[in-house]
Amino acid sequence: MLNTIWPIFIIVSFIYAILNGRVAEVNSSIFESTKLAVELSISLLGTMCLWNGLMQIASKTKIVKHLSKLLNPIIKKLFPDIKKEEKVHDEITMNMIANIMGLGNAATPLGLKAMKSMQEKNKDKSRLSNSMAMFIVLNTASIQLIPTTVIAIRSSLGSENPTAMIVPVWVATLCAALAATISTKLLMKKF
Repeated sequence: MLNTIWPIFIIVSFIYAILNGRVAEVNSSIFESTKLAVELSISLLGTMCLWNGLMQIASKTKIVKHLSKLLNPIIKKLFPDIKKEEKVHDEITMNMIANIMGLGNAATPLGLKAMKSMQEKNKDKSRLSNSMAMFIVLNTASIQLIPTTVIAIRSSLGSENPTAMIVPVWVATLCAALAATISTKLLMKKF
């Protein structure tokens, strides 16, 4: 669908620019946007490298074990069919920790591993298990303590106070996670 919509937008924009005599402006905006995209990518790459490195270090220390102990009661309630000894339990825990730390890009491969492990244990391969549905919902809502990507973007765009939105992010992600979790639990009972 998006493969159709975006080219249509681009073509209509060029036609509109030609009809209004603004081709030079479109040209300059393309090059300016490209420059900004590269600068933003480099800025985000540095932030991602820093936090991914910290997650690698944390995974080799007792920090992750302590965080895992804190998350264990929550994981038991949210994923009752997953036992603590299972590999998927650790994958879910690492994914949740990465999301909480605001490391969405580091959380993605961990989330994919967890989904693959859950699919292996899934009895009906054509449908999502309850645990898989809950995991998707939690990843979408993802509670974040340190929204590193948003801070990096705000900082790269010259914000005077790039961390000013931390408290609203806490409130928004907590509300989203609670609403999503409650809805999912209720719908699981229905279906």
